[in-house]
Amino acid sequence: MSAVELRCGGVRVAAVHLQGQGDAFLDAQRRRPCVVLAHGFAGTVDSGLLPFAERFAAAGLDALAFDYRHFGASDGEPRQLVSVPSQLEDYAAAVGFARGLPGVDPARIAVWGTSFSGGHVVPVAVADGRVAAAVAQVPAMDGRATLLNLLRYAGPAALAKITATALRDALAARRGEPPVTLPVVGPPGTLASMSTEDAEPGYTAITGQTWHNEVAARFALTAGLYRPGLQADRLPCPILVQIADRDAIAPPGAAQDAAWLATGRAEVRTYPVGHFDVYRGAAFEQAVADQLYFFSRHLAPVPAGQPAGAPPEAAVAPRA
Repeated sequence: MSAVELRCGGVRVAAVHLQGQGDAFLDAQRRRPCVVLAHGFAGTVDSGLLPFAERFAAAGLDALAFDYRHFGASDGEPRQLVSVPSQLEDYAAAVGFARGLPGVDPARIAVWGTSFSGGHVVPVAVADGRVAAAVAQVPAMDGRATLLNLLRYAGPAALAKITATALRDALAARRGEPPVTLPVVGPPGTLASMSTEDAEPGYTAITGQTWHNEVAARFALTAGLYRPGLQADRLPCPILVQIADRDAIAPPGAAQDAAWLATGRAEVRTYPVGHFDVYRGAAFEQAVADQLYFFSRHLAPVPAGQPAGAPPEAAVAPRA
């Protein structure tokens, strides 16, 4: 694993590159595919992404995982600012960077997102037009549905307080003052971006040293306007949509709707777990196995005499 960096919008974006092992995905020029991984809401590479990247590399895929600007090891001021346009720009830059990595086949780039970035993979793939495959793990596909879900579990008073804090932050930004922040996660009944029963224990169980439990509150003012799943009918590539049936953060219905829009290109897998369970234990093992099987069919070069879409010998078998 090597630390690399790219520049986007004049900002240094930090990433790690893992080279694939073995010959399973090599083409005739001995090039490999590359999976570009990005984290969810306020997430960082050292908070649950590396285990996925390491599995991909062990299976023969290159992997590039990056921190969005304003977060983790990347630059960008103010810190802890979630900006959808900036994150999509960073993601596109990471895809372009991956295409130029030594030993990578530029025609076999996949985008991988989880939670908030599970929604990002749709507009990123649509705008790029050449991405070969996409994975949306427990994706947040519809900001409006997510806000309505927050209203149900936290209540109108909590949503009103979040909105008031967001307005204070927006005013602080106009004045050139430091951000007014909200916790990313908190216990039920506290003021936080996510306060379900599993939010704080689930998120903090995977966090690394660069993660901070705060985010600039202004994002709440526009969160409901971001509905990436509505672009799924324009996807240029296959997409694996992985849905946690007991997801209390990202509404499963919105992910199902996006998969429906991508009919003919979407493969759907469901898991009887919560939003944060896919990062550890048995749910992680099943999710990553399904991802590798998906990649084996959509990123492998087609050997002479083998029909298109058939997996190579090293493919991970699907679950029964």
